[in-house]
Amino acid sequence: MLIEKATSAQVIVVGNEKGGSGKSTIAMHLTIALMKLNERVATIDLDSRQKTFTHYIENRHDWAQHIARDLGIPKHVYFVENMDHPTVEDETADGKALADQIDALARQYNFIVIDTPGRNSNLGRLALSMANIVITPLNDSFVDLDVLGTVDPKSLTVIGKSHYSQVVEEARQQRQLRDNVSIDWIVLRNRLSMLGSRNTRLVGEGLQKLSQALKFRCVEGIAERVVFREFYPRGLTAFDALDEITLGTRPTVSHVTARFEIENLVNAMRLRGGATASGDRAGHNRDAA
Repeated sequence: MLIEKATSAQVIVVGNEKGGSGKSTIAMHLTIALMKLNERVATIDLDSRQKTFTHYIENRHDWAQHIARDLGIPKHVYFVENMDHPTVEDETADGKALADQIDALARQYNFIVIDTPGRNSNLGRLALSMANIVITPLNDSFVDLDVLGTVDPKSLTVIGKSHYSQVVEEARQQRQLRDNVSIDWIVLRNRLSMLGSRNTRLVGEGLQKLSQALKFRCVEGIAERVVFREFYPRGLTAFDALDEITLGTRPTVSHVTARFEIENLVNAMRLRGGATASGDRAGHNRDAA
């Protein structure tokens, strides 16, 4: 199904059809990073089952009240997809409702960050076709690499494309034909081991090969850090104030390093107008959106 509407806001879709890749964590960090840059940000959770993104934001709201601080809460929409044996008519109605929602948010916000389910879904595919930027978090293993490409069992080299790559390719074609917009696809190597290994090297080589064939940008990024797991119950991110009251614990070097890693991701996204996580801008006009 093709969505007829285009938006002026930057639509960032965090997508991967494999669960446990860190989509909600990345979506939340990007949201708060943009809000810290004084951007107007709205968020949409398309995962009707897990609702991790929604729970993350709810946790943030509750923790902000607990510590009596304004942490900044985005305008959030929890979108319920018809999953009980949906008909073609159901999927068409869901698609129109999502397009209308994005169109309405685009009139008030500069950025819309969408978290998609870790499975094949109608709304997940539609969201991809409306994106300006697609971010695919990928755990650093061949199990997760299989989402993007097939691997030769003898040489451990990439020999072909996989199912999710084809989904993103179709979405890019739709976006180009409909709106003459080229989707910027970023694959984020997530939960990297802090120790070098043969697996890390081979996965990296496979991603580089796929990046040329599929035209995505591979960003080195997020290490396996306990602090990212500890942020969730309080709805916090690496961009929040690194003090004991906000964190609920004494800040450590890991908190600072986690912020640096997410800043690298935001900077790698090359956002419209040159906004960067450090706050530098190149002629950025927030009202232009």
